[in-house]
Amino acid sequence: MDIKILSNKKDKLTFLLKGVNNAYVNTLRRYMMTEVPTLAIEEVTFKINNSILYDEIVAHRLGLIPIKTDLKSYNFTKDCKCKGKGCAQCQLKLSLKSKNSGFVYASEIKSNDAKCKPVYPKMPITKLQSKQDIEFEATAILGIGKEHMKWSPGLIFFKQNPKIKIKKDPENKQLVVERCPQSIFELKNGKLSVNSKKESDCILCSDCVDLTNNNIELEKSDEFIFTVESWGQLDPQTIVTKAIDVYNDQINEFSKLLK
Repeated sequence: MDIKILSNKKDKLTFLLKGVNNAYVNTLRRYMMTEVPTLAIEEVTFKINNSILYDEIVAHRLGLIPIKTDLKSYNFTKDCKCKGKGCAQCQLKLSLKSKNSGFVYASEIKSNDAKCKPVYPKMPITKLQSKQDIEFEATAILGIGKEHMKWSPGLIFFKQNPKIKIKKDPENKQLVVERCPQSIFELKNGKLSVNSKKESDCILCSDCVDLTNNNIELEKSDEFIFTVESWGQLDPQTIVTKAIDVYNDQINEFSKLLK
């Protein structure tokens, strides 16, 4: 298996994965979305809430706020030494108290751990009118996207890297150039050709194949372009490496069960 980084930004990673098949790539994608743990608010205790939203609605919104996650500092509640009773190693305590008129933002949430706080400070929670206030305490724990999407670390998708082969120069070559949604084809010296710089942009719509009666062929390859867009709890590289670690651990456990 070969990996080539195509783009590496703060919250978005794109890389080329070569030497694998669809089954492995899709399994890796699913593990990134559903098996990589992050912190999310699980319990909320309201002391005061006379805002425009019911307790249940505010609690739901709090659960969907991405929280920066330090995987080295926290354990799953079921695996913690406290045996699920709750401690600083498996629970993150947060609180908020506001009487200011206007929107209440995620930046007003106070965390017991300075490293783990809301990713987006300007995310609105509710809105207060004059003489209204809100006060609550919340508990965030580690979880995985398979249990609830609030624990999913990001949006992960892939596409097969296409290999376009022109078997015979078609008569309607101009139409092929015009109809391609990604502008991959071009005319060179009166012949249809593929722009190599744009070939990877192909979305495999197969319109060119239909237009030319199979004179153009989209060859299957063992190359896949992976995109990992983090929602901020973890950086994209951590999402990928953690997913592979979880995948390997489960394979090893399965091997032991077989023996």
